[in-house]
Order: sequence, then structure tokens, then C-alpha cells
Amino acid sequence: MSPKSIRYLASFLVLVGVGVLAMACGDDEGGGRGPLTRTFYMEAIEPKGSASVENEPFPDTALPDGGGYALKEPNAEGKWEVETYTWNPKQIVVTEGDTVNLEILGVNGSKHDGSIEEYVPGFVVERGKLTRLSFVADEPGVFKISCATHLPSMTAELVVLPRG
Repeated sequence: MSPKSIRYLASFLVLVGVGVLAMACGDDEGGGRGPLTRTFYMEAIEPKGSASVENEPFPDTALPDGGGYALKEPNAEGKWEVETYTWNPKQIVVTEGDTVNLEILGVNGSKHDGSIEEYVPGFVVERGKLTRLSFVADEPGVFKISCATHLPSMTAELVVLPRG
């Protein structure tokens, strides 16, 4: 099994476990907990890597269009670089009715024009600044968190599990 498949399987198992836990806790009818206020700490980051053509050949295929990926040609010494932008964490899981507080720190990239599908039409994250968002997750489903400047890579998910 490839590392990527293992990560996807682990993510799926975490989601299933969270769903089972939420069902076990029950809803107000079953004496379970009501909505919670959940705070998540996120970062806008830019992982980078480099290699030398002496040790690793420069890739012969282009990366997807958009500002989310960059592949820098080898310099005079043969060193080349690759980078991407991403949200960390890539997935946030809450239960329907929970109040979601996000504190997003801009670590890399001067500016990120973000949105959360169905919940937050627009927000801005800047390097060195903390952006705070708050909303009630009142609709179950999976919603895309994205940065319009750094697509396709700078996306994450808000997973809202149904209550009860």
C-alpha cells in the first residue's frame, strides 16, 4: 500500500471514528451533549523542497496551473526547488450546531484570499497576522476551505457531522 493510500485510509478511519463517537454521545433527545464551541488553530504555510540535478533529475512534466505550486528551474549549480501552499490542518470536523472559531496564522505568502463554502464568503490571511473567524456550523456536509490565490493546492475541508 502506498503512503498516499495509507494517509487516505487513516483519514477515513478518523472520520468514521468521529462519526461513531458523535452518534454514541447522542443528541438532546438522548440526553447527550448539545452544541459546543470549538476553536481550531490553522496556518497558511508553504512547504518547500530542493534537490540537485546531480542527485535527482529535474521533473519533465509541468505542475497544475494556478498559484498553488511552483517549480523553479535548476540554477547555475544545478539546484532546483519545488514548493506548494496549503492550509494546516487540511480537515476540521465538527457536529451540526457547533460554533466554530478559527484562528488562522499567515506564516508564508504575503496574502491569502480565503473562503469557506456555504459559511464564510471571504476572508484575508496575511503573513505575520492572525485572522479570526466565527460561525455556527448549521448545515451537515463537507465544505471546501480555499485560497483563491493558491489553487489548486491550498484547499482544506470543513466536515459538519449531523447531530443525532
